[in-house]
Amino acid sequence: MSDHLLEIKDLYVQYNTDEAVVHAVNGMNLTLEKGEALGIVGETGAGKSTTALSILKLLPAKVGEIKSGTILYDGIDIIHADNKTMREIRGARVAMIFQDPMSSLNPILTIGDQIHEVLDLHFPEMPKAEKEKKVEDILGLVGIQKTRKNDYPHQFSGGMKQRIGIAMALVAEPELLLADEPTTALDVTIQAQILQLMQELQKKYNTAMILITHDLGVVAEFCERVAVVYAGEVIETGKVEDIYTRKKNHPYTTGLFNSIPELTGKIDRLVPIPGFMSDPTNLPKGCKFADRCEHCMEQCKKEEPPVFTEGTHSIKCFLFNKKGGHGNGNSAN
Repeated sequence: MSDHLLEIKDLYVQYNTDEAVVHAVNGMNLTLEKGEALGIVGETGAGKSTTALSILKLLPAKVGEIKSGTILYDGIDIIHADNKTMREIRGARVAMIFQDPMSSLNPILTIGDQIHEVLDLHFPEMPKAEKEKKVEDILGLVGIQKTRKNDYPHQFSGGMKQRIGIAMALVAEPELLLADEPTTALDVTIQAQILQLMQELQKKYNTAMILITHDLGVVAEFCERVAVVYAGEVIETGKVEDIYTRKKNHPYTTGLFNSIPELTGKIDRLVPIPGFMSDPTNLPKGCKFADRCEHCMEQCKKEEPPVFTEGTHSIKCFLFNKKGGHGNGNSAN
């Protein structure tokens, strides 16, 4: 029995296509406590969304496949759970806010009916009047007038649709919320409103959250812990203070920080990370970041890096090997 709300160990996920096998997740390890907010950051194609879909067993049928590993949610073995168990978990105990609010709502149902559907499925014994009140209450919480419950998705803006998606995800008061880049399709002003709303609702319901994003700034403001993901595995994890003080960082994390423009101070140009992420159909041996790393050593190309742990901070990199290398993370900055 796991002591964590969510525990992912040595998870491997692949997509089997006609052209090739895509190794999307490669030994993912994550834990999450009740009420905690965890940020998962990394480039497009790092395996962030695939990990979230695996938690709910929503990988594309006949294409997506969990090859090995374990996913324990509140002690339940998700990978071997039957369809009945997963139906009871999805929406009620674990909910997801999808990336694109434009396509995640049913265009032929009113928003009230779509939220109502969650309650019908998970609380069939609840009186109809109580369900109606819950629908109106949750719409009010996300800033939508209850009189609009009979409107259809096309009658709302992108930001309002994302609010509806949040309402659908939270109406059953789940223990865990998976937010997959919930503000990507929205402009900056609306992004800030949506994130503030999610933070308020997360605290109100004491909901644990996994926030998947490219934005390190959002994670710093919103999350307690961070997992930096590269080529389908966690290469650095820790509390926000561990990572954002930049005393010790994985070279990839350093590259992400160096790619962010600063509002204070003068800088001629940003320092991008050279090259591209490893081809997921043909992953290299050893460290998957080696080809892009300025600190790459011969052993990096041949051996899997060890995990250096200091308190709540862990880095998967030879630079921090106790036997030598660079003992101080600033050398990797």
